[in-house]
Amino acid sequence: MFPKDGLKTIFRPLYRTLSRTYARAIYGTREQLGLMERAWDGRACENARHFVATGKDDWTDEEFFASGERTVAEQILSDMENICQGKSPDRMRVLEIGCGAGRVTRALARIFGEVHAVDVSGEMVRQARVALSQYPNAKVYRNNGMDLRVVPELPFDFAFSTIVFQHIPSYRIIENYVRETHRLLAPGGLFKFQVRGNTADKSQANETWVGVAISDGQAVSCANKCGFEARYRVGAGTMEFWLWFFKNE
Repeated sequence: MFPKDGLKTIFRPLYRTLSRTYARAIYGTREQLGLMERAWDGRACENARHFVATGKDDWTDEEFFASGERTVAEQILSDMENICQGKSPDRMRVLEIGCGAGRVTRALARIFGEVHAVDVSGEMVRQARVALSQYPNAKVYRNNGMDLRVVPELPFDFAFSTIVFQHIPSYRIIENYVRETHRLLAPGGLFKFQVRGNTADKSQANETWVGVAISDGQAVSCANKCGFEARYRVGAGTMEFWLWFFKNE
């Protein structure tokens, strides 16, 4: 038997090391979130539509929102069996992570009964609210870039995100978003989202633009840890890595 003080002496260095590691992780995450918020506010003020969809520098209203309609046609209207699961779209509540200037949000609001969207940038949120002013069924919130506490705790039928996680530099932050989405989704609900999957590209993730690359194995592990089934996965190893995470019943 070790004397009580002896045990304290043995484990105190380990405790201190773990405490310092945890503190650095928390501080590092907060620092990343602050950098992301400032950077995306800056981009939104400079040219929000370009940084949301980099295909053009000078989007007109018609072109910009038509591009959102195309995204919804390609990724949602073509996949309504998985998304709706027998429900009528106009009776569904939908969550969007990373709404930017409302490009996709507006298209979602034309299909679904209720849409709630978040973005880390206050300026993006302001522009999205202007874009959605004629859509009372769409609500936009500024969040902290990591969780969904600003969203009402309502049961959501479907969650969606595109061209967002590919910019997040931290696997920890992405995993937390997945966990938070699980908290809000109704049992059996789908979270369909795109991540950067090109793990062979050795570009260094940075705080505000190049996100962390996620392998197929990491995607499955994340789903399992957060209470999802990674039922379908398309595009592993590419920038367009799409994941279908169904919340376990």
